[in-house]
Amino acid sequence: MHFRPCIDLHEGKVKQIVGSTLRDDTGAATNFVSALPPSHYADLYYQNGLTGGHVIQLGAGCVSAAREALSRHPGNLQVGGGVTPDNGPDWLAAGASKVIVTSYLFQDGELDFSRVRQMSLAVGRERLVIDLSCRPMPDGEYRVACNRWQTICKLAVERESLTRLAEFCSEFLVHAVQVEGLRSGIDSRLVSLLADHSPVPVTYAGGVRSLADVRLIEEAGQGRVDFTVGSALDLFGGTLPLHDLLVWR
Repeated sequence: MHFRPCIDLHEGKVKQIVGSTLRDDTGAATNFVSALPPSHYADLYYQNGLTGGHVIQLGAGCVSAAREALSRHPGNLQVGGGVTPDNGPDWLAAGASKVIVTSYLFQDGELDFSRVRQMSLAVGRERLVIDLSCRPMPDGEYRVACNRWQTICKLAVERESLTRLAEFCSEFLVHAVQVEGLRSGIDSRLVSLLADHSPVPVTYAGGVRSLADVRLIEEAGQGRVDFTVGSALDLFGGTLPLHDLLVWR
């Protein structure tokens, strides 16, 4: 189990937003806006030996900022947001260790396996991370949310889908959409599901507010699920010190 840091970019700036509120026509609910450039966070993570973190572009206008972060220490950070087979190799050349993809893989709410194969062939299985951020449904299923988490897809996050998709990628990234950015506690049931059924490394995000939540992830995830912390981290205006996560690690 490892702490995976993040650099979330919105309108070209490092921000922490409530991801489920992101729309084209309205401003997202924002928890924090940094006055520091993306390179500051890339340097900080590298200097503290943190690897496998992700740079996420939340909408247009973030390409330059993402490239700035990736170029500081090539091969140390992953990148997601608008990734396709056409630009995936370019992101790897720009310094990304891996690329993260969700929405490209879905058409009208259905997973398109031809697109999964295209993406995997374009960048290579070992350098592809599939984002399966999801919401819980009334029937207990977790279903993938794409298109800025506004479209609930038909794909359920469960053993069969994780096993099949793992043939094409080396990792999964999964945000618990209903708690992401709210600092209201984690979805331990989702963490347990990921620990039980993911055949490849998986990173959980959403709801972390304290070290107690990190310990819950460790317990529910049987030590097999990595995690990220956003709005709760002191770097982003929260109260959970990065130092505590470094010591815990």
